Formats: sequence, C-alpha cells, structure tokens
Amino acid sequence: MNQIAELNKQALGLWLDVTSRSVQSDGPDLTARQTALMLTVYLEAGPHTVRALAQRLGVGKPAIVRAIDTLQDVGLVERRPDPADRRNIFVVGTEAGAERLSTYAASIARHIAEITQVTRASSLDASESAAQHHKLA
Repeated sequence: MNQIAELNKQALGLWLDVTSRSVQSDGPDLTARQTALMLTVYLEAGPHTVRALAQRLGVGKPAIVRAIDTLQDVGLVERRPDPADRRNIFVVGTEAGAERLSTYAASIARHIAEITQVTRASSLDASESAAQHHKLA
C-alpha cells in the first residue's frame, strides 16, 4: 500500500476510534452537527450567537437552535444573556462539555502519536534501505 493510502487508512482509523469511543461512552450519542457546534464553541473565540454559529457551520438557525437545545439538555453547553444587551444570547461551554472533549482529545493525541511512530519507522526503514543500496552500488 502506498504511503498516501496508508495515511488515509490511519486517519479514518482515528475517526473510527473517536466515534466508537463516543458511542460507547455513558454520555449522549451526538450527531455530527451537534459535535461540530460543540467543537466550535470550545475551540473558537466567542462570543457565540445562534446567528454566528449558523453562519460558521453553514446551516440554518433552526437547525442550530435544535442542536443547542440538545447540547444544553445534556449539560454540554449553556445559553447566557449578553450582559451588554440582554436581548442577545451567547452559547458557552460547560465543565461537563470540556471534560468530554478532553477525553476525546487524549484519545486523538494517542492515535496521532502511534501514527507518527509508524510513519517515522517506515521513513527510517526506507532511508536505511536506500543507504544499503547505495553502499552496494
């Protein structure tokens, strides 16, 4: 298998590992939209409004509201009023949400370390093989 195909397989293996851990956890089984919304809230600078989240994720506001409702119901995000304009609502992360993402981040980091070790070992093997071939020539 060529190196690109192997990296693709490893990347998809990573996605499978994280997805499997998600469905095996005691927490809720989140949709891709809910996961993307949650990651946006936790990883990108706020404040996060429904309008901004809908625009960022390229979906309609009603879909974002439903995703927020679900995430709030399970304690992974909260709605908070904008202190400057109480008509606005901000979506913010919670400690439970941060803990859930931290678990996935640790799994991803382990998988990346494994991929990196395999890739380095393959590169070293190829370098050593080329050096041996050069000595013989």
